[in-house]
Amino acid sequence: MTFLRIGLWFLAATQAGVGGWALLAPQGFYDGFPAPGHHWVAMFPPFNEHLVRDFGALNLGFAVALAFAAVTADRLLVQAVLAAYLTFSVPHMVFHLGHLDHMPVVDQVGNVVTLALAVVLPVALIVVVRRRATT
Repeated sequence: MTFLRIGLWFLAATQAGVGGWALLAPQGFYDGFPAPGHHWVAMFPPFNEHLVRDFGALNLGFAVALAFAAVTADRLLVQAVLAAYLTFSVPHMVFHLGHLDHMPVVDQVGNVVTLALAVVLPVALIVVVRRRATT
């Protein structure tokens, strides 16, 4: 149960950070994500304020749902939220895996690692919650 809650809170915090930044400072998010000197979003021009703000709001919505799942640890809710999250994170990862060639190697590695984590962690959490239900 502890790993499940920690994993859900980690995903919620990640989504809140990304979502809040994109929603409240879309140009800054576009120009500076994920960190100074590494401008992953700006490598896919042009800037679109509406799209970045919508992306931020979507991520904040996921943060709320993930936090609610972490607080309640309700099996069905956790599975539904993680399935929804994977519905976003798997195609997101697939797209970016096909668009790495324009990035420096350090950014390619960072991109692959973070995108893979956004898929592997929710899958692991689904396994944990399903095993918990059968024991």
